[in-house]
Amino acid sequence: MNEVSKQSQWKTSTGFILASAGSAIGLGAMWKFPYMAGVYGGGAFLLMFLVFTIFIGLPLLIMEFTIGKLGRTYTTAIFGKLSGKKWTNIIGWSGNLAVFVLFGFYSVVGGWIIIYIAQVAMQLVGLGSGTLGSIHFDQVISNPVYTIIGQGIFILITMVIVMLGVEHGLEKASKVMMPLLFVFLILIVIKSLSLDGAAEGVRFILEPRMEDLSMQGVLFALGQSFFALSLGTTGMITYASYAPKEMTIKTSALSIVIMNIIVSLLAGLAIFPAINAFGYKPEEGPGLLFKVLPRVFEQMSFGAGFYLIFLILFLFAALTSSISLLELNVSIFTKNDNRKRTKVAVIGSVLVFLISIPATLSFSSLSGIHFGAGSIFDNMDFLVSNILMPLGAFATTLFVGQLLKMKDLEKVFGRDRLKLFVPWYYLVKYVLPVVILLVFVMQLFK
Repeated sequence: MNEVSKQSQWKTSTGFILASAGSAIGLGAMWKFPYMAGVYGGGAFLLMFLVFTIFIGLPLLIMEFTIGKLGRTYTTAIFGKLSGKKWTNIIGWSGNLAVFVLFGFYSVVGGWIIIYIAQVAMQLVGLGSGTLGSIHFDQVISNPVYTIIGQGIFILITMVIVMLGVEHGLEKASKVMMPLLFVFLILIVIKSLSLDGAAEGVRFILEPRMEDLSMQGVLFALGQSFFALSLGTTGMITYASYAPKEMTIKTSALSIVIMNIIVSLLAGLAIFPAINAFGYKPEEGPGLLFKVLPRVFEQMSFGAGFYLIFLILFLFAALTSSISLLELNVSIFTKNDNRKRTKVAVIGSVLVFLISIPATLSFSSLSGIHFGAGSIFDNMDFLVSNILMPLGAFATTLFVGQLLKMKDLEKVFGRDRLKLFVPWYYLVKYVLPVVILLVFVMQLFK
């Protein structure tokens, strides 16, 4: 069975952590968290998100890193390799399905970023009229031609980077772009906090008002913690299979969770203090970030230029996530034979583009189609975040807790001065499967 090739391995632990953080953070923390918090309870949603991320997300991320580092092969074979039972590979195939759907609706948002970059760039060179505030989100997403072109460009960029391989394509860029993204987010927060009415927005996102939190909000907070950390799709297993042998699982997982929480908080503090100042509502939905941030940058000197830089960094954060999604499919079908990487990346990208067109058009030509969770886009999101991801995580906890040997897991866990392995192991073995299943069942019968 093919193990990962040297071409596909991360060169350093830092590169692995930053790229994995980018994969986990991506649109989950910066785009999805603010609008989900706005719709489902503000500070109360944040509180539940933190609880789920720390007490469920972190142990599960450690679990996925452990599987990847222990198996070091593609995810549709890794479960069978570790357990000796080929039928367990269905967990990897399920993750592959989740990733395929996830990349589909993810690329829709990536396309929006591409369109915004083009419009702001045209304003800067004098080819576009109006100001940042005149870029209307609803008009952008209702144009089927622009959105499909934007989505296609986003998928094309993802494909090219994956074709180059993780070391040459992603690791080098992550070391520069991720720190810059943090810096820009902090600058946006500072400016947003200086706006009139900012205090009310800060209270909205930081003050837990439990009366505003519904059972649906609790369920979506769990879904957000899975989405933000890319759990349950085996994507993190793929990244860990490429990790250098000296990579410490606990430190890497904790670093990624901390960065995810910080970026989510920064995104919330960038958005909600500005909402009152510009007359928006927290319940704006998927377009919240795209509607509010241009108005914030408009208040700055050289705002258009800074906004363009931010959009490029935001695009990179989105790309780090989409790259991990495509990389999972590539690793499965190349079986880590990099001679096939280009062909498989092209075929996978074309298929994702085709299946994602209905999600793109759900804001324009197909906007009249509503069922289940809402639009086609909403249903793809719900299917991944609230069904496939929790089920994938549930199956993986059963796999680790019931089929893998405790002594093998302990070897990969690494140095354990704080004696954390045993409580982590029994948490994964007995507690987390029950919690995930309970919340999932409550969601089905809410």
